[in-house]
Amino acid sequence: MIYFFLKMYSIKIDPKYNKYQNPKIGLIALASDYMIEKDFINVIKDKKIDFFVNRIECFNPLTSENLIKMSEKITEVTKDILPNEKIDCVVYGCTSGTIAAGYQSIEKKIKKAKPEAEVTTPSTSSIKALKKLNLNKIAIFTPYPKKLNDEVIDFFENENFQITSNSYFDIASDIDIGKVDANYLYDVLSKMDLKGADALFISCTALPALSIIDKLEKKLGKIVLSSNQTLIWDTLEKIGENNSINGFGKLFSNN
Repeated sequence: MIYFFLKMYSIKIDPKYNKYQNPKIGLIALASDYMIEKDFINVIKDKKIDFFVNRIECFNPLTSENLIKMSEKITEVTKDILPNEKIDCVVYGCTSGTIAAGYQSIEKKIKKAKPEAEVTTPSTSSIKALKKLNLNKIAIFTPYPKKLNDEVIDFFENENFQITSNSYFDIASDIDIGKVDANYLYDVLSKMDLKGADALFISCTALPALSIIDKLEKKLGKIVLSSNQTLIWDTLEKIGENNSINGFGKLFSNN
């Protein structure tokens, strides 16, 4: 039997790259956060935006000391979101963590890795949203332990907002916050004392709050803001994509 072997030739073809690239969002999510990625995707799914996530190690119980410890890894985590590529906006997904470590410290650590990026956080975006809507008197709900809850209250008071009432769950583990039943959360928030309040603010990116905001606003007759809602809103503001969004509260309809 005779075998014939044909020599194979490889052909080099030059690639063609897209001239236009979608805006890029880089999210730093807590390793134990159930909700934040889902909430971002639910809002931006119909937009031409590229969304990338890296997770940061977090420590329990929830204390300021542990939140500050977590923030020490921000630069390293940011670097690993599309290494050596530009990101339009880097999002630090922790409300109490930003309050504990301070926004300037968070921003500095992010910009070491992505100097060109805009930076937003839940605490700073919530202040921006409250001021945009001209809201001064707010009721606040948090899922945190009492000490951390009180630090959130202090943060808003130091920003010259009047706190009319406050309720909290006293949950010491971040991963347990994500397990809270959304229907139960709706019932709890529906019964909060909002007398004298212009709005209700729901703190924490891990709480399942975004999906119930529309329903809460109709029930309460008040503007309702949450960490993820204001965070996503501000992220889209920073990349020029904050338009035509319905179903996530009056904040988005005020663009």
